[in-house]
Amino acid sequence: MKVGIYPGTFDPITKGHIDIILRSFVMVDNLIIAIAKDVLKKPLLSLEDRADMIKKEIENLGDNIPKGKTVTVEGFSGLLVNFARKKNASLIIRGLRAVSDFEYELQLATANSKIAKDIETIFLPATDNTHFISSTIIKEIGRLGGDVSSFVSPYTKSKLIEHFQNAEGDQHT
Repeated sequence: MKVGIYPGTFDPITKGHIDIILRSFVMVDNLIIAIAKDVLKKPLLSLEDRADMIKKEIENLGDNIPKGKTVTVEGFSGLLVNFARKKNASLIIRGLRAVSDFEYELQLATANSKIAKDIETIFLPATDNTHFISSTIIKEIGRLGGDVSSFVSPYTKSKLIEHFQNAEGDQHT
């Protein structure tokens, strides 16, 4: 059974992330969606909220997940390659939206290969329908009261609206 890891902050999970998840099943039997706890940027959403959204998205995929394939969602901290080894994963899957992503991702992949030669990183380019989607842009649109329906599922949209409403209420107390 080939195990792959799709790491990220998923703050929030987007339609672009879902696209990468579905396309990953060509290469792996078991996909672990690894939510980074240790990140330089401060996530808007808690690890628990991000995990909840991802699990709901996976649930909604239903029959789109090929028979015999599995998906799990886990938070991790520390080096990704150490987490991958612990999970017996031989593949790290990364999505690329633009050339600017490539330079950063290539640096990470090269560093990971120096640390763990037995773990390969592959890049999946974003599709035409998703290459412009970024969690950062979605958060900004949502924060400003815009409609994020084109970028996230209805469930994730509702969780973002709830988060921003609660944040707005907190500012007025």
